[in-house]
This record gives sequence, C-alpha cells and structure tokens, in this order.
Amino acid sequence: MALRKDKHNQSVRGSRIAIAIVIGVFLGCVFAFLYPNGLFSSATSDLPPRNRKVSKITSQVDSSCDSSEKINMLKSDIMQLSEKNDELKKQVRELNEKLRLAAVGKGHAEEQVVALSEPHKAGPFGTVKALRTSPTVLPDESVNPRLAKILEKVAVRKEVIVALANSNVKDMLEVWFTSIKKVGIPNFLVVALDDAIVEFCESNDIPVYKRDPDKYVDSIGKSGGNHAVSGLKFRILREFLQLGYSVLLSDVDIVYLQNPFDHFHKDSDVESMSDGHDNATAYGYNDVFDEPAMGWARYAHTMRIWVYNSGFFFIRPTIPAIELLDRVADRLSKQPKSWDQAVFNEELFFPSHPGYVGLHAAKRTLDIYLFMNSKVLFKTVRQDAALKKLKPVIVHVNYHPDKLSRMRAVVDFYVNGKQDALEPFPVGSDW
Repeated sequence: MALRKDKHNQSVRGSRIAIAIVIGVFLGCVFAFLYPNGLFSSATSDLPPRNRKVSKITSQVDSSCDSSEKINMLKSDIMQLSEKNDELKKQVRELNEKLRLAAVGKGHAEEQVVALSEPHKAGPFGTVKALRTSPTVLPDESVNPRLAKILEKVAVRKEVIVALANSNVKDMLEVWFTSIKKVGIPNFLVVALDDAIVEFCESNDIPVYKRDPDKYVDSIGKSGGNHAVSGLKFRILREFLQLGYSVLLSDVDIVYLQNPFDHFHKDSDVESMSDGHDNATAYGYNDVFDEPAMGWARYAHTMRIWVYNSGFFFIRPTIPAIELLDRVADRLSKQPKSWDQAVFNEELFFPSHPGYVGLHAAKRTLDIYLFMNSKVLFKTVRQDAALKKLKPVIVHVNYHPDKLSRMRAVVDFYVNGKQDALEPFPVGSDW
C-alpha cells in the first residue's frame, strides 16, 4: 500500500515539473515577442523625463570622449599637413632660386642637366647648344672640418669672397673690407697669413681664417712679396672648392661699390675680370701679322685677347676648376720665378697640342666697365662725362703702384661724391 502511494506522489511531482517548464518556455516566448530589444532598453525608454536626461547626458559624455579623440587626431593630421606644407614651400623657394640662376645663365644650367642625362640627337639648325660648364663636385668636409664650419657660417648660397693678406698690406686690407661692409656684403673671409692680421681682423669684427701650420705656406705668407703671396692662393683655394663652395678670389687692392654676386652669370667654370682697356682688348680681336717676305701670303690673321686678371676671378667647384688650381700651383712650385698671372692664363687658354693636353674649362670675361681695372678708370672713364656717371661693381687698382692713395681716391669719387678726387693722379705711374 505504501509502495503504491510513493509511486503516485512521484508521478504528481513529475507532472508539476513538466508544467513549470512549459510555463517558463511560454513566458519566454511572450517576452521575446513583446520586447524584441530587451527588457532593460525598454525600461530605459520608459524612464521619466528627468531620468531620460541623465541617460542622455551620459551618452553625450561618452560621445564627447570620442569627439575629443577625433579632435586630437585631426590636430595631429593638421600638424603633419603643416609640416608638409612648410617642406613644399622650402622646395618651391629652392626651385625658384634654381630657376633664377638658370635665367642668369641664359638657360645653360637647364641645358646641362638635359645634356648629361642621356645622349640626344642634334636638334634643328640654330637650336644646338653645347655645355658651358661642368657639374659641381660632391662636397667633402673631411678635407678641412674647421674651414667647413667657418664657411657654413660665412657663405651665402655656397658663395664667398676670399682674400689672402699679411701685414705688408694691412692698410689696403682696411680700405678693402671697409668698402665691402659699406655695400652690405656679408659673405667674405680673410685668409690671414700671419698672426698680426688675425688680431687686426678680430679687432675689427672681420671674418678671418688662418690655416694650420704649413712650412711652405708660412714661409711665403710671412715674408713674401706680392707675387709670391699671390701664387699661394691657388694652393689654398683648392680646399674651398673641395668643400663645395664657389669662391670670388679677390686681391686687397680692390674697392667694392656693389655686390659682385648679383652680376656673375655663373655659367662657366671661371669668370674673370680682364686687363684689357677697351672692348677689343678685353673680349678679343683679329690682329693681322704682316710678313712681306711671304709675298702673296704676307698677311697672317691672329686672334688676340688681353690676359685675365688673376687677382679677381669667380671660380666654381667643378673638376676643371680644381684641375686649373692644381696645374697653376704645380707650375709655380717648380718655377718659383714665374708670374702667377701668366701661368694662370696659359693654363686657361693654351689648347691641346703635341706633348701637351690643354685644360677643358669654360671661361667668361667680365664686363670691363662693371669690373673695372685702374687703366680703364684713369685713362678712359674719368675723361668721359657719360662714363663717369656709371657706377662700377668694383675698381681694381692693378695698373698702378701707388695703390693705397688711388683706392682712397676711388672711395672719395664714387662713395663720398668728390668729383675731382681722381684728377691729381697721372694716367700711368711715375716710374
């Protein structure tokens, strides 16, 4: 009897469990149908207005955090774009400068780039242009790190005026750098050949450089005359070119009246002032040599040009330019009695011939009325009312031994406006 009663209770309990399960499943289906987005989301929407505002503020805070991150990202992007914009502006400035230099050189720089890139066919008649100069060398700061640091501060657009000086030319040096400062030329450097010039330049706030001890340079620099010191420049200038700088080599018997860098064409390895005193002698002329004994062939035509002045020339850092310096320095070391200006011109102009390989360097003669020698000034210009009104870039007192007094007269005439400052001097020298 008891056994039958337990079985009955177990069946009732199982039925209840089954009913509970069915009810749970049914209620789950009902809630799923009525609240597809979930019970709590619906509850949030059923909140009163004040509670909804709190929920909205909370969501805005979350979104504001996201916005702050986006703002930071945008700021970062803007900074990057600004940096790229600055870089592009820099590239544009550099490109404009290159285009300006190309224009000064009448397009020869651009033609050079095209011509060096690959072989080309010759163009139509009248359009073919040869290269005017060689590409610049790769700068090598290991040649002279100390000089490289000085030039980095002094040079402008990798260009610098350089003058060699010892105590023998101290007074002329003062007129020289005073005229440069008066014009406002910042990129110049004195290569001092003795300690007295170093002290003199430093006391006048003049950029100065003294080489490391060198027996050959020191012996000439301290006691050598004008020609000996002049010959040193070819050896010293080599390092400037190796460092990648264009150099305006200047003697100290020169008065500056304008910035010379604004008047160079920069389309040649060497641009030099001439010792010529008119267009023919400076730029070349056809000179006829007469030999009557030859009869029908008595007249022989020759091409003549007066020499370049080795005391004022602009030289670019190219292989032919460095070869020129090496050739001149080598010959002067082997022939100490040679005149550096004669050797300089021979190496520039002598062509290749049996037993000799000529220098393949491009050269340009500077305008004799802008880059004026003292013969042009005292023989021609001061006698001509129209020419007297022209303002040269420089005046080089190379034809006269009374250099200092004539330099001061040039300053009085062109800078101080004294119209009779040049009159007391003879055309030539007294001896």
